[in-house]
This record gives sequence, C-alpha cells and structure tokens, in this order.
Amino acid sequence: MRYLLTFLFIAAVATAHAQTVYTLENIIDRAQAQSPAAKRAETLKENLYWQYRSYRSNYNPQLRLSGSAPDYNLDYFSNRLDDGTIVFQSREQINSYVNLGVEQPLKWTGGTISVNSNLSHFKDIQRDLTQYNTTLFNVLLEQPLFGFNSLRWDNRTEPLRFEESKRSYVEEMESISSVAVDRFFAYLSAQINLQIAQFNLANNDTIYKIEQGRYNIGTTSKDKLLQVELQLLRSREDVAEAQLDMETSRLLLRTYIGLSGDESIQLVLPDYIPEFEVKLGEALEYARQNRADYIAFERRKLEAQREVAQARANRFQTNLRASYGSNNASSDVDNLYIDPNNQVRANITFDIPILDWGRNKSRMRTAIANQRLVDYTIAQDEQTFEQEILTQVRQFDVLRTRLEITKKSDEVAQERYTVAQNRYLIGKIDITNLNIAQTEKDDAKRAYISALQAFWSAYFNLRRLTLYDFEANKLLYTHE
Repeated sequence: MRYLLTFLFIAAVATAHAQTVYTLENIIDRAQAQSPAAKRAETLKENLYWQYRSYRSNYNPQLRLSGSAPDYNLDYFSNRLDDGTIVFQSREQINSYVNLGVEQPLKWTGGTISVNSNLSHFKDIQRDLTQYNTTLFNVLLEQPLFGFNSLRWDNRTEPLRFEESKRSYVEEMESISSVAVDRFFAYLSAQINLQIAQFNLANNDTIYKIEQGRYNIGTTSKDKLLQVELQLLRSREDVAEAQLDMETSRLLLRTYIGLSGDESIQLVLPDYIPEFEVKLGEALEYARQNRADYIAFERRKLEAQREVAQARANRFQTNLRASYGSNNASSDVDNLYIDPNNQVRANITFDIPILDWGRNKSRMRTAIANQRLVDYTIAQDEQTFEQEILTQVRQFDVLRTRLEITKKSDEVAQERYTVAQNRYLIGKIDITNLNIAQTEKDDAKRAYISALQAFWSAYFNLRRLTLYDFEANKLLYTHE
C-alpha cells in the first residue's frame, strides 16, 4: 500500500511523548559534533598537534638562566699537610653561581652551539675571604663526530607523522559517519518492524473476527479459524519482540550520538539517493594522494632506515667540544671586567669497543633485517589497501542496483498485499494466500531498508577510503 508507511509514521508520532524527528543527515551531524567517538578523535588530534609543536621547538634557540644562590656549607673536612699528616678542619663557606646562555641546536650536524655568560661568587666566612670569577662570554660548540643525528631524522619523520594525524582525523570522522548510519538504520528498522507488527496485529485481529463470523454461519472450517487465531497470537508476539528490539536500538543510537534526557526519537526514511559515478582509477588516485595510510607507508620506511643509521652510528662514539671566550677573577666585582683573559678549550672524546663479541654486528644485522621486513610488510599493505578500494568501488555499483530493485520490489509487494487483502474479504482467496502476501510484503520492506543501509554505509566507507566526496566533487581533506 502506497500510503502505508506514511500512515504508520503519523500514527507513531501521535502516540509519542516529546518526540523529535531526525533525518539521516541530522544523526550524522550530531554524531560528528557530540558523540564520545568524535570528542575522542578531537582530543587525539589536539594531542598530536602539541606533540608536533614540541618537536618544532627542538630546533629553536633557547634562552636559559641557571645557577645556585646561595650554596651554604658548614662542615669538617680532611686536609693533608705537607708532611703527610691529615688533620680535620672546620670550614664555613658560601658559593653562588649564575649562568645566562643562548643555545641553538644544529639540525644538519646534530650538535649544539651556545653563547654563555656566568658569574661565580665564593666567600670563606672564617678567613673573611671573598672571590669572584666571571666568564664574560663563551662560545661553545658540542658536536658528535660520525654519530647518529636524531634531529635530522626527526625533521624527516615528524612532519609526516603530523600530516598523517590530520588525515587520520578526517578519516575518523568519516568512520563516525559510517557507524552513525548503521545505528540510524538499526533503529529505523526496529521502528518499521514495530509498525509492521502493529499493522499486522490490527489486520489479523480484523481477519480473525471475519473468520469467526464465517465459522458461525458455516462458511469456513474450524481448521481455518484456528489458523487465523494462531496467526493473531503470533502477531501479538511479534509486537512484543519488536518493541524490545526498538528500545535496544534506540538506546544504542542515543548513546552513540550523545543524546541525553527522555526525548523520544523519530527517524525519517531517507528518500534521496545521490547520483554519481565512481571510477576505479580515480578512486585509487584520490586514495594515494589523500589517505593517511600512504603517508604512514613513507614514514615507516624512513623509521626503518633510521634504525639502521642509528645502529651503524652506535658502533663507536666520538665527540668534539670546543669553546672560546674571555674570563677573569678578582676579589672586587668592579675589576672583573677590566682586562679579561682569553679562554680557549678544546677536547675530543672517544669510546671505541675493541672486543664486543659481535654485539655491534648483531645490532646492525637486526636493524637491516627489520628494514627488509618493513619493506615487505608495506608492499603487502599497499596491495591489501588497493584491493579494499577495488572491492568497495565494485560493491558500490552493485549496491546501487540492488537498492533500485528492492525499492521496486517493495512497491510491488505492497500493492500485491492490498489486492490479496481485498480478494480475501470477498472470499476469492483463502487465509493461506493472504498470509503469503503479507510475509512477502514485510520481507520486501525489510529488504529495502537493508539495501538502504548497505548503500549509505558503502557511501561513507568510500569517502573514508579516498577522502573524496564524489557527489560534490571535492576533497574532504586539503593540505594547509
């Protein structure tokens, strides 16, 4: 019956309390704005953003102020005299120190260069002795030689990780849309199943009364009357079961979209189906350009290369430390800055294992093996991902065709049931044929709802896989 669904929706609205009507678009918008999953995705996005900001700060100069003021010390210490005798003497001293420096990491070499200025103060209270020492300025270079440069590798991997996180956020929002579609149709199916069950109950009750009247006048048998009564009892059971299913799916939907309170939800069957063509080649190209997975493939390869470079650099350690500046010492602060002395320091430290029983070789071989494993895994992941897109594109065309067929089948089944019902009332067919028409009507309606759900789930899944809106012909993610 053409107006059956509209009638049932109006009847449900009339009996509802504080009821709000939602479309599929309303549910998706609310899920993306209010659902716990959306808030989690937003929080994760913010967390990764600040991680990226922290990484960027590693390359910026830092102004540091450090020191101790004061460091008071009162104790006894051992003092060895010229004749070798050890005596214990008391001391009471105050030390103070302050340093102001600017430090700049060197991205391409992995070292650091800094400019410092410091002032030290020493006072021996017992001897009434005061001394000052200052480094007016000091330029210090600390540079690993042939070492692992984490700054250079971070500069290659961290921007990819940040870009990956931004694309993952858009993908997560599309996944939220897909889940919202499933919850929407689960509740909508439960509503429609309840409406069908209530409609069938009312019809079967009427049919039972008609069949009872026929039995009383002798135009039907006891067997047929009992068959109708059994159908009536089943209809009551179907209504009770449908009510339970609707409450369960209603709770799942409300929980997912973050809806609180006692507000009742009424869903509207989506009658708009977007018309667009999805070409496999275009879908694959959009996926390669936009998906976080393809950024992750590149990042994982770089991280494997990083492990090899780190294992190679850790075979031995050599560091250069060189500084140039001027300093002075005096018992008077005013004299510190008069005719200061040059201060030049340089040293190279090294740590080279002579015999390590194959430890370095094992680390290198392990890193190289892990790199090969990552390459093989990524190659397999790329094939799997492309196969997923291929399957989704082909399924999408099939689902659209299925949707058209089930929609037409629903209309035909509704019309057939109306005809069968009229023929039963005038005695042209028996109750068995009417029940068959009713079952086909109900199954056709459920098949249509199932096809709608499969289509919209595939629609948002395709958007997630490609980060492209084929209906509006626009990217869902744009590089900022």
